Amino acid sequence: MLIFFLVICFSAAWIGGRATYPEIPNWYAQLQKPSFNPPNQIFGPVWTLLYAMMAVAAWLVWKKVGWVFSAFSFFFLQLAANTLWSILFFGMHRPDLALLDIALLWLLIGATLFSFWKIEIKAGLLFIPYWLWVSFASLLNFSIWKLN
Repeated sequence: MLIFFLVICFSAAWIGGRATYPEIPNWYAQLQKPSFNPPNQIFGPVWTLLYAMMAVAAWLVWKKVGWVFSAFSFFFLQLAANTLWSILFFGMHRPDLALLDIALLWLLIGATLFSFWKIEIKAGLLFIPYWLWVSFASLLNFSIWKLN
């Protein structure tokens, strides 16, 4: 089942990447960015680790109790919102709509974190870095929207 969750999470990453990578050297490169914008090389490794942690967290919950509708509903909804963000921000060049999506994503990550935490604390803990990164990404998204 771990393989299933890895495939699901990295499929979402792949879809988001299809919208993202072609826009980095062109559209994204021309945007004004805040001084705290990380170098582009940081994003790939960070997201790879976060997607792997999401998959392991889901697997830990599944391993402990099987399918829990509420917890896995939040999990799959946050994964969909995560993928949609890349499509909105990079694919459609809409940082404004992406900002709305990332606010929803932040809430869904929190709901997933707390749902997982109640079932398996380690699974909840694995979602904390993701929530923190998306908190930072929200500020970055807001700043880019404001500057452009």
